[in-house]
Amino acid sequence: MVQPGQITFYTHVYSPNCHRVQLALDETKAEYTPYTVNLMEKPEWFAAKVNSVGKIPAITYGGPKTAPDEPSSESARINESLIIVEFLADLFPEANLLPSDPLLRAKARLFANVVETKVLDALKAFFFVYADGAEKTLFEAFEALQARLPATGFAVGKWSTADIAAGPYLTRIYMLLKNDIGKYPAGKGAEVYIALQGPKFARLSKYIEDVKQYPSFKATWDEALQLSIWNSNPAIQRA
Repeated sequence: MVQPGQITFYTHVYSPNCHRVQLALDETKAEYTPYTVNLMEKPEWFAAKVNSVGKIPAITYGGPKTAPDEPSSESARINESLIIVEFLADLFPEANLLPSDPLLRAKARLFANVVETKVLDALKAFFFVYADGAEKTLFEAFEALQARLPATGFAVGKWSTADIAAGPYLTRIYMLLKNDIGKYPAGKGAEVYIALQGPKFARLSKYIEDVKQYPSFKATWDEALQLSIWNSNPAIQRA
């Protein structure tokens, strides 16, 4: 299929939301121009010319191909990771990122919704602003996500937008727990990690391992690099 318009992808390797878009771009075999945006010193032109709220990921689509810092006025600007992922799934239907079956599509979106409404809230509560009992919120989020998994395979059987939504966050959460990184009391992350390895969360643990071995994910997941980046992130360090 001939790609209908140019794509410029504004990204940073740290970001799980950018990782989502990276996975979708790779799965669809889209041609695109990547541009790394410094999260600590975002250029002034980015908010003015690409995304008015100043967040990544973002893409420009269509119009003539230009330098990333001079996007064409003819290009559409699209932000929010899951909106970009679904846009790419619609743009490249042959990649089969969204199931053709309406029920499976609904299940994929419901799975992604649990990530957005429960897992991300638990991530913030446990790792970034810890208060007593935050681990309960984390366990409840994982229970809700695990309940939506089939007995085997990915979120709706075959790899889909649901796994693209979940994988970048779940792998980072497990990495942070295993290495005891976060604002919670020292040792608490390791305790939670050990609990997640138990039989209660066996299906979720298997799912995460399957995600890590999926070709496009494996090609874009460098745990040593991620660990180095997150270990130096002041927003998640203990006082």
